[in-house]
Amino acid sequence: MSEKVHLQLRTRPAPYPDDVRARLDEDAKKIIARYSPPEAPDPTMARSALLPLLHLVQSEDGYVSPTGIEFCAEHLGLTGAEVTAVSSFYSMYRREPTGEYLVGVCTNTLCAVMGGDAIMDALREHVDPSDPAVTLTHVECNAACDYAPVVMVNWEFFDNQTPESARTLVDSLCSGAEVVPTRGASLCTFKETERILAGFPDERLGAVHAGGQAGAPTLAGLRIAREHGMSAPTAEEVRDSGAAPLGSEQANAAETTKDKPAPAPTESVPPEKGP
Repeated sequence: MSEKVHLQLRTRPAPYPDDVRARLDEDAKKIIARYSPPEAPDPTMARSALLPLLHLVQSEDGYVSPTGIEFCAEHLGLTGAEVTAVSSFYSMYRREPTGEYLVGVCTNTLCAVMGGDAIMDALREHVDPSDPAVTLTHVECNAACDYAPVVMVNWEFFDNQTPESARTLVDSLCSGAEVVPTRGASLCTFKETERILAGFPDERLGAVHAGGQAGAPTLAGLRIAREHGMSAPTAEEVRDSGAAPLGSEQANAAETTKDKPAPAPTESVPPEKGP
């Protein structure tokens, strides 16, 4: 006699309350209209709105909830599985509820060598996982290696961190004090940040103009180049060097070659010449 198999069917998530749904519907229409104008709707182009829509539902729930997934799927004519596949691919979309401040520590090679691992260890001991103010996570490269080690809070940079400065930063976040990143305006909450990432304006006074400029480490290469009179080659210099200009027969051949499948393991690379 065969064993009984019990299947647990997935139930449809609870919908948003009517007032929340009405507000999100209006926001979703504005987002989708950027890709598929109402006067010329194009379902295929409308699907390009999925990424900002995921930020929109994340601004409501603090993560991409099952309800948010169904909301995006319904607006774009997708299945829940298709929306989930996208939301689970990109690390900026959270799979679990997130605190007011998402603190991400870079532990990639350069940040790790400069102290990122030590910062992560210190914050793991320092942050209370049950504290609704802070969610701690490690992140892949923050693209700020010239300021390593780097911590990000709600996607804003805090450069040249140490275990002590990172602990102080978290304490400030938990206390409700105003916290200003190395670059940019004062921090807003995770949900507020997500609404901005969905494409809606940051309406805080002076926030848009609080960006700042690139610092000395970022501009070091440019400074050295200028000191030594170095510059990018001109079009004439590229032509005289014998390099294939863009759009030439050689360049087009290279573009065609790169799209060819890799040779089979039994083939010689490069192919052997015949007799």
